[in-house]
Amino acid sequence: MTNNLDTFGETMYEWATDLFPICRSITGPGVRETLFYIKNILPDMKIKEVSSGTKVFDWTVPKEWTINSAYIEDSNGKKIIDFKINNLHVVGYSIPIDQYFTLEELCEHLYYLPDQPNAIPYVTSYYKEHWGFCITYKQFQMLKSGIYHVVIDSELKSGVLNYGELVIRGDLDEEVLLSTYVCHPSMANNELSGPVVTTALAQWIQSFVNQRYTYRIIFVPETIGSISYLSINYKYLKRKVIAGFNVTCVGDDRCYSYLPSRFGKTISDDIALHVLQNIDVKFKRYTWLDRGSDERQYCSPGVDLPIATIMRSKYGEYPEYHTSLDDLSLITPKGLFGGFTALRRAIEILENNYYLQAKKICEPQLGNYGLYSTLSIKKYDESGSIISNLLSYCDGTNSILEISNFINKPFWKIKPIVDKLVDLELLDKFVIKKTTI
Repeated sequence: MTNNLDTFGETMYEWATDLFPICRSITGPGVRETLFYIKNILPDMKIKEVSSGTKVFDWTVPKEWTINSAYIEDSNGKKIIDFKINNLHVVGYSIPIDQYFTLEELCEHLYYLPDQPNAIPYVTSYYKEHWGFCITYKQFQMLKSGIYHVVIDSELKSGVLNYGELVIRGDLDEEVLLSTYVCHPSMANNELSGPVVTTALAQWIQSFVNQRYTYRIIFVPETIGSISYLSINYKYLKRKVIAGFNVTCVGDDRCYSYLPSRFGKTISDDIALHVLQNIDVKFKRYTWLDRGSDERQYCSPGVDLPIATIMRSKYGEYPEYHTSLDDLSLITPKGLFGGFTALRRAIEILENNYYLQAKKICEPQLGNYGLYSTLSIKKYDESGSIISNLLSYCDGTNSILEISNFINKPFWKIKPIVDKLVDLELLDKFVIKKTTI
């Protein structure tokens, strides 16, 4: 990808298209294939592993799951359900089986959605041995009494859980954590939008000349992957991570959404709210009680990382969620670019948020610096008003983000003005705020 931001949406959509057919789960070849695809774009990313049976906090890394094929044949030997047609047809982590069943017996292992008759639901059974097929309600209604041949060619064995980790070093040891998940089969907004937008963000961050913070970017299986990662790294992360975002559901163009950290009082929360309030005043604001992704782990008691979530349509809140309807038609280049842009704005704020101190006693005469008209006429000078309002808060105790909120202007419009005022020696900027004025 080039540094031309105008092409990012199309490129991310191409990545999603390539990754869509892969059957991912929390372990196995689908995760590795996905990670190797991303590593081809981000060569510095490390692919790591945690062995099956490893105790990770209160959890245990499960056996590795591999599936080769799965189908149901009717009494005439015709395949009526086939994993190769849609990888959502099989319940995730299904054990191997090759048996014959009556329709009544088979129905105990079929999952469908009567209120969404054309949708194949996404169902898993990671931690209890089970098998099953997911079908549309229309397919279910077409089943007739008879004997059905059920085949699932899968394997559960001791193996590994894989994840990807990319660390981009900055001037400071303080870190920003970006996390996304790579564990769902063919779903577009819920699964692939997160990894492709995070990959694009990583490429963009790598283009920085002198970034302020170190960026830790991880691609993990949801829940068990983040728990495994934290079990290895949480003490280090608690010392180093000053902000971060869980990246999920950032690919459609219906709306923007925000989910806070546990108490909603971190710099990540402040930044997320500022960004969304200035790019979409109608964004949907959720509470910690609406959580459901890896923010559960990052913000849990004892971990308490400052992680918030910026999304487009939130998981669980759009009708196609966890079904085959969450396909490549649901996400768009524009939607992906919108998700990328919101997170890019958040990172820009992190990189450029300084405390400001005015260098002049009393209000400076802006006209002497070419910042304000020297003629007093009945005409509104918005730029002069913005500068004057900005300077009025520059007492060393307020950051650019805080001042942007005070004067109700986007950070990215205030930052160039700050740079100009610093160049004109009207302002000093500091990393740490002053305790006295």
